[in-house]
Amino acid sequence: MRVPVLLAAVASIVLAPAAALPDAQETAIGQQVFQQLSANNEIVARPNPLYAVLDPIALKIDPVADALYDEPFTFVILHDPSPNAFAAPGGNVYVNDSLFTFVQNREEFASVLCHEVAHDIDHDLVHSITRDQQLATLIGLAGAFSGAVKTVRGRNAENLAYALQVNSYALDVEGVADLEGADICAEAGYNPWGMVWLFERVSKVDSSGAMEALSDPISERHRIDALERHFLANPQLFGAFSANGATAQVLLP
Repeated sequence: MRVPVLLAAVASIVLAPAAALPDAQETAIGQQVFQQLSANNEIVARPNPLYAVLDPIALKIDPVADALYDEPFTFVILHDPSPNAFAAPGGNVYVNDSLFTFVQNREEFASVLCHEVAHDIDHDLVHSITRDQQLATLIGLAGAFSGAVKTVRGRNAENLAYALQVNSYALDVEGVADLEGADICAEAGYNPWGMVWLFERVSKVDSSGAMEALSDPISERHRIDALERHFLANPQLFGAFSANGATAQVLLP
């Protein structure tokens, strides 16, 4: 079981009495997540053809995101059949290899990456932790975030990394990350309509076993509407991008 190893390590960092986590503690949490994933042989090592797809996209996102965060962002591929991505405190963004074939184009893929870096920029996970610095809060993250009970691994909450990976934050926090992620994508030169296309497609199919953060049709419609209002209200940033999915670029050759 992963719970005793990872949660005990993270708890030793997080449960110090403080109003908020200093940067050093965020970095330490991120290192614990990386070490656990490495120990479990989940990280896809370089060289791997998928990095040739990921790296050019990350290279354009990095300058925009790095300017907004305390640490430089690093993008790491995991081997996992669930098409997800998640950002750990400290700047590591983990992308499951199955996400590369789940998304239908480069814009959808980039929008997921931008959404995740927005979570780190806003310190969403650590804010959730510091609201109640108890180990029970960490263990309960998988249940507290929407969609957690939809997979066996989610129900078991086997480790913090998986809780980060498969579960969305509260709808209002997700909505903020949608909008900030759209800003980041646009500034990086990627069409932010990719997230809308992804929401629209997932809302029309059975998303069981798919991206947990995109598994609620009601929240998807709410988030699509919010994104479209955001695009309309900011024509200088978004006006050059097409809402037509036919303009999307293929991700995998």
